[in-house]
Amino acid sequence: MAEGEFALVRQYSEIALARTGGWGGEHDVYAMQVDAAAQQCDLAALQQYAPLAEELAERYDHKLYQAIAHRAQGVAHRLAGKTVDAEVRLKQALALFETLDTRWQIGRTLFELGELALANTENESAREYFSHALTAFEALGALPDAARTREKLSAL
Repeated sequence: MAEGEFALVRQYSEIALARTGGWGGEHDVYAMQVDAAAQQCDLAALQQYAPLAEELAERYDHKLYQAIAHRAQGVAHRLAGKTVDAEVRLKQALALFETLDTRWQIGRTLFELGELALANTENESAREYFSHALTAFEALGALPDAARTREKLSAL
């Protein structure tokens, strides 16, 4: 998804939620909401939607959405300055994504762990996380993610 499209994801998924009236696919929409909010580092949206996404992912035992919710909670904690909680959630997400072998999601989570390490001024850890994320993105041909990760590495 192109970077400019993330803003539209929230707008259209909010419309979808309003129209569903509680249909069984809410967990899909909330997962999309928190994923876009995490990409945008939108703390307010993360605080609003992550608990709902997590609750529904747990209810349906949807491992992918559970991992997405963990990552979203991790980003929210990082943005709120709760670095210990952020690390716990991001590592939970990473473990689930690794179990599912979702390589792009693994790369995105490694990138978020790099952001967390940067926030803690742990530059060597950040470099390691970003390097692993870059390897994952390049293997997939995820060019925008690879470019963004290269920028982070060159800034270190």
